[in-house]
Amino acid sequence: MSLKGKTAVITGSTSGIGLGIAHELARAGASIVINSFSDTDEDHAVVKEIAETHGVEARYIQADMSKEDQCRALIEKAGACDILVNNAGIQHVAPIDEFPVDKWNAIIAINLSSAFHTTAAALPMMRKAGWGRVVNIASAHGLTASPYKSAYVAAKHGIVGMTKVVALETAKEPITANAICPGYVLTPLVEAQIPDTMEKYGMGRDEVIEKVMLERQPSKEFATVEQLGGTAVFLCSDAAAQITGTTISVDGGWTAL
Repeated sequence: MSLKGKTAVITGSTSGIGLGIAHELARAGASIVINSFSDTDEDHAVVKEIAETHGVEARYIQADMSKEDQCRALIEKAGACDILVNNAGIQHVAPIDEFPVDKWNAIIAINLSSAFHTTAAALPMMRKAGWGRVVNIASAHGLTASPYKSAYVAAKHGIVGMTKVVALETAKEPITANAICPGYVLTPLVEAQIPDTMEKYGMGRDEVIEKVMLERQPSKEFATVEQLGGTAVFLCSDAAAQITGTTISVDGGWTAL
């Protein structure tokens, strides 16, 4: 399919899942707005790479997704937002009774509240354009839970719930809202964790991936950022025009357990 003429804003998109989705949307012809809070040379290099690789317009807009005014300003500065991908997220692991309050607040702000603010700012643009797609990156933890991840699980469950509300509020319009729920995805961040995990458990790479990292993922294979990007492109296609208010799991069978 072609997304030429559409503008996609992807939050938290200078690496990992967000960057993978940006590349696939650009491959389909969409103009891309990349976002992070850091505004470094590396961030701008990512934009250049997308533009040169796919022959599309690509821009970088700095915005801290923990700040509500900056979330809304990101959409306003983009000038158009036909496709909104709420991807920005952070993680912290600790028992509830030891969970730092500042970490809880940051995770809720970045993983959940930012999507509320960007969506609220983007919907009027979509309505004016007569077409729109909201794609929220939730998680297998938006459908199930694990110990020590109270803030992350709460935020991702919240994203799934908010997705349903947005879908209902736009059900009679040419706008859809859906959530993608990845399991473990092979991102640079995950890749960097493998050597330390091998050392911790005294296992080889393949064994630590299968028995430790992918313990709950029945396929015993990581999902890829390209697969998640392809799923996002599908949700933007005409074939998905009547898919709204639901979740698509890309988790190797995790949530089937």
